[in-house]
Amino acid sequence: MLRPEQDWPAGPDGTRRDRDQLLADIRATVETLPGNAYEFSQPIQLRFNELISGVRSDVAVKLFGDDMAVLEKQAQAIAAQLGRLAGAAEVKIEQTGGLPFLNIDIDREKAARYGLAIGAIQDTVSAAIGGKGAGTVFQGDRRFGIVVRLPEAARSDPAALGRLPLALPNGQGYVPLSEVATLHEVTGPNQVSREDGKRRIVVSANVRGRDIASFVQEAQRALDAQIRLPAGYWMAWGGQFEQLQSATERLQVVVPLALALVFTLLFMMFGNLKDGLLVFSGIPFALSGGVVALALRGIPLSISAAVGFIALSGVAVLNGLVMLSFIRSLREDGKPVDAAVREGALTRLRPVLMTALVASLGFVPMALATGTGAEVQRPLATVVIGGILSSTALTLLVLPVLYRLAYRRDSRDSRDGVAAPADAAAASAVR
Repeated sequence: MLRPEQDWPAGPDGTRRDRDQLLADIRATVETLPGNAYEFSQPIQLRFNELISGVRSDVAVKLFGDDMAVLEKQAQAIAAQLGRLAGAAEVKIEQTGGLPFLNIDIDREKAARYGLAIGAIQDTVSAAIGGKGAGTVFQGDRRFGIVVRLPEAARSDPAALGRLPLALPNGQGYVPLSEVATLHEVTGPNQVSREDGKRRIVVSANVRGRDIASFVQEAQRALDAQIRLPAGYWMAWGGQFEQLQSATERLQVVVPLALALVFTLLFMMFGNLKDGLLVFSGIPFALSGGVVALALRGIPLSISAAVGFIALSGVAVLNGLVMLSFIRSLREDGKPVDAAVREGALTRLRPVLMTALVASLGFVPMALATGTGAEVQRPLATVVIGGILSSTALTLLVLPVLYRLAYRRDSRDSRDGVAAPADAAAASAVR
């Protein structure tokens, strides 16, 4: 757990380390320790990832099958492939082995010679190690169960367990366990994870310096080319990437609905399709400005940036709405198209600039944020600022031209209407 940022130690040059520098220094230190297993994650994010997908890391490859040995072997190959990818960090395999077991292999022929049933031998061993209920002790209104089993020293010693007496049938005496069984220690799985009824091993990795979506795409291509799973085994992707996929699917529905709603409101306000499309044309310019702003700052496209694009689709039409409404009011007063466009563009220059500056400057603190939540604030604010700047340029420079082109027939008719009375007056003067 990291301390507050003001308590972080200074770097070698005396300046305060930022988060990336501190993580790099910690990583360089812990990598020198043999046998270590470490992972960097935000505490709240870690818990949310684990609750939602069962994995703490950004990306997880879930490998399903029946044989734990095969799963372990394939997981090693998958981890090796992920470790070669750019941006992969803290690649690790879910720990499944390393737990000591005591195997008791019963020789059925020897047991049959002594007249011992396999079930009777198993019951005796189970009672000696795990215990068997022998009654209940009452103390007032409290009850305590009595369990009989071997002492800890005998239970943890295979040689002592080999001397465990087994009662022969019909009271013929006893025989030690080692006479009818072989005891040996083995190493087995310390856990067997299952999902949807199938055994599973997880290979997880965090992503540093690039977006998760492109990392997973590259990882999928690498695993498809290099990993050949046996029949009955398959892979599934999880972790934070699983949440990203779910959010992307929702955005594929939300974004078209938001754009359709914006255009519907524009159409209801202007009452015609042409003016609504003119103002709506500011959205593609605004979206391109948001993409350029993300590229200039080196910020990958994320869910936060996508939310910024949705907000931008509403903000981008505001300036165009202000200018086009004023031009329409000038035309309703009887001014021709050219004059209305020229006066509207000049008169609304200051309001459009002020609106854009107020909207963009309000997002500057979020765009420059470095504290808690900055990874969410920066992409959203960057998209909105870049989109507002590009849509403002469209409103001031391109929208008047588009309006002039859209209504050039009205402009031609107005010029003809002005010229015809002038020609008639000149002809009457000559007569």
